[in-house]
Amino acid sequence: MYALVVDDSKTIRILLREQLKKLGFEVTEAVDGHQALNRLKNMPQVDLVLVDWNMPEMDGISFVRAVRAESGYATLPMMMVTTNAELSQVSKALEAGVDEYIMKPFTTEILREKLQLLGFLQG
Repeated sequence: MYALVVDDSKTIRILLREQLKKLGFEVTEAVDGHQALNRLKNMPQVDLVLVDWNMPEMDGISFVRAVRAESGYATLPMMMVTTNAELSQVSKALEAGVDEYIMKPFTTEILREKLQLLGFLQG
């Protein structure tokens, strides 16, 4: 399984990369939405995208909308991983096209539960 992790925080990228690797994913990283779009288009396979909301250059919502605008990525599972905890923000992310939403800080167990909901892991 292949995941793309998009976050401007190197610490969060490392944390997600290590947790995902333990769960069987190969991970590619990007620091903002623009870089993520380029990485996504050049990845031979991508099964999951985890994206932060607040990033320079291109934020997570703009990235999600750009990905969803491409027919080839219409069903690509995407998870927002962010500090935005307000219900209106969660709704905005879901309307943009994310499939799941994790609030920082998060635990490995929360990540595992969300991956189970998306069908990547067994219960």
